Amino acid sequence: MIQRSYEKSKYGNLYLVPTPIGNLKDITLRAIDVLKESDIIYAEDSRETLKLLKVLGINKKVESCHKFTEMTHKDKIIELLKSGKNIAYVTDRGTPLISDPGNVIVDFAIENNINVISLPGPNALLPAINMSGISNQRFLFYGFLNNKKSAAKKELIDLKEIKQTIIFYEAPHRVKETLLLMLEIFGNRKIALVREISKLYEEIIRDNIENVIKVCSN
Repeated sequence: MIQRSYEKSKYGNLYLVPTPIGNLKDITLRAIDVLKESDIIYAEDSRETLKLLKVLGINKKVESCHKFTEMTHKDKIIELLKSGKNIAYVTDRGTPLISDPGNVIVDFAIENNINVISLPGPNALLPAINMSGISNQRFLFYGFLNNKKSAAKKELIDLKEIKQTIIFYEAPHRVKETLLLMLEIFGNRKIALVREISKLYEEIIRDNIENVIKVCSN
């Protein structure tokens, strides 16, 4: 199936709109326009999105749609799109679908010949690797490891022989535990820990895994 977003459609468009991960000035002018012009905004957390819209001076209907309710909302969203409504989908921060919800809605929209238009914009992985001091010529974005230690360990074992830079996401309260697991599986290799990207207390720690663990323990 060939689908060209620039071609006119009798259906509305589904826009994937990146939102700031920290500094609110990181939102693009195009993202602001799409949020203003869309008929409805679906959001991972409507409360967070309403805060952003208030700052931007946008008064728009916002509906909640997170990873646990995508299957519930997908039929209604497609119905709205087929009626000609334009919908913007946003997650709490960053680009939808990148370790965030949205895949179910996008897949269902494509199956129904709906134009899916993903705007470029804020994300955490590219600033992180660019500031890391580790090669960015070729890299694997892995995202979050499994929450269960045994499953996460197996994932790391499977990744052990990869030569390229690997980018992981991790929740703050699990960073030390994950680093200890990486030390066990990967050995004491070079690593960069990047946190609070684009915020006031942005921090980059570049060292080997053992020394980064010591910093996290302080």
